[in-house]
Amino acid sequence: MTTTIRQDDLIESIADALQFISYYHPKDFIQGVYEAYQKEESQAAKDAMAQILINSRMCAQGKRPLCQDTGIVTVFVTVGMDVQWDADMALDDIINEGVRRAYLNPDNVLRASILADPDGKRTNTKDNTPAMIHYKIVPGNTVDVHVAAKGGGSEAKSKFAMLNPSDSVVEWVLKMVPQMGAGWCPPGMLGIGIGGTAEKAMQLAKESLLDPIDIHDLQARGASNRAEELRLELFEKVNDLGIGAQGLGGLTTVLDVKVKDYPTHAANKPVAIIPNCAATRHAHFVLDGSGPSLQTPPNLADWPEITWEVGDSVRRVNLDTVTPEDVKDWQPGETVLLSGKMLTGRDAAHKKMVDMIERGEELPVSMKGRFIYYVGPVDPVREEVVGPAGPTTATRMDKFTRTMLEKTGLTGMIGKAERGQVAIDAIREFGAVYLMAVGGSAYLVSKAIKKAEVVAFEELGMEAIYEFEVEDMPVTVAVDSKGTSVHQTGPVEWHNKIIAAKAV
Repeated sequence: MTTTIRQDDLIESIADALQFISYYHPKDFIQGVYEAYQKEESQAAKDAMAQILINSRMCAQGKRPLCQDTGIVTVFVTVGMDVQWDADMALDDIINEGVRRAYLNPDNVLRASILADPDGKRTNTKDNTPAMIHYKIVPGNTVDVHVAAKGGGSEAKSKFAMLNPSDSVVEWVLKMVPQMGAGWCPPGMLGIGIGGTAEKAMQLAKESLLDPIDIHDLQARGASNRAEELRLELFEKVNDLGIGAQGLGGLTTVLDVKVKDYPTHAANKPVAIIPNCAATRHAHFVLDGSGPSLQTPPNLADWPEITWEVGDSVRRVNLDTVTPEDVKDWQPGETVLLSGKMLTGRDAAHKKMVDMIERGEELPVSMKGRFIYYVGPVDPVREEVVGPAGPTTATRMDKFTRTMLEKTGLTGMIGKAERGQVAIDAIREFGAVYLMAVGGSAYLVSKAIKKAEVVAFEELGMEAIYEFEVEDMPVTVAVDSKGTSVHQTGPVEWHNKIIAAKAV
């Protein structure tokens, strides 16, 4: 029987799904993180997961984004062969109109992160279009749609290799995961695609992340095929690496591992890894001709009641009076609460500043003795001074770090995940400090920001330099002034603990 699908029904359903997943985690993800939180023995990792869970509940209540990076949209569309369209737009254009309406919704503005001319002018498209769209045409009379929004930090950690047929997938994955660092905001999921061709393996990995977290069900019933055997083996061995939440060292790095495979050429074994981050965002709906398919809000009782106490040992720092000499006492892994004024800046702002320094030009704002926060916030709504404002991946600023420390007198940096060795060396040489904020706690962090003002490079939009005034913003000393990195010491310590416990 033929079904007619109206253009506006698909637009409305896409827009509704993207708004929904911007502030509601899937229930299985919340349960997975909470279970990991309960069993975690590393206090730093446990604190990070507490912030993720608190942030998730706040976003569900306040209907604001889980992460300031509201993602690049990927849509998987399965169209029945008996479907007819009541439409005057191409299907790609219909889907992109849904994306546009979702991201420009004035009640919950989502950050536009998509840049056209990616190796040239990198101009923001202003509405987060276009989406990445995949189609299948199958027997039937419905349109089945999966919508996902993927953060750039986790997408940047994707890995691909064309292995030899005799090479071990497990060995390759275990080699790649430590190289991915913590910029993908663990704990999360790993999607693994095996077979097909290069582009097919990547698509399989991305599609696998749409499946629910169910590794414990698989452990209970046992594997029935090679893909399931790989899931079980990799789930155990990746967690044995000790990377832990936010890369701080701990028992849980992955909540699940997904594997999809496809027939491939006899000479090849394409393998792809795509991680999903702490802002796991995906939704599913089916159109059958009866109207739009809208998401059903979850029950807030599904969210655990978590409190996070900083304790008496916390160091409270006034950013308006702190000196370069003061930071020399800060210890790796120490919790710090920041109050006062800080600057913000990420990739585009750093490039502009370094270019100005090289030309001998004066910067539009002084960095001397200041702290800079690597962030591109969401626009505020209603009474907010700023929207969700979690950290972006700090390693992208590594190549600018030496120049910034040497030429501007910058004292400290705040971002997400680890720093590379080139940045660590510069931090040690100039006696600076790098602080880590929890990726996946953007709305929680924004509540510590009491004032926000653009002070330079307004034309860069979300990448402009802001001045934030914060009160008790929680961070961890990730690289101290002597160059000790907790992202190097923590995983080694916890890997050794895990292996020792298994040997008993």
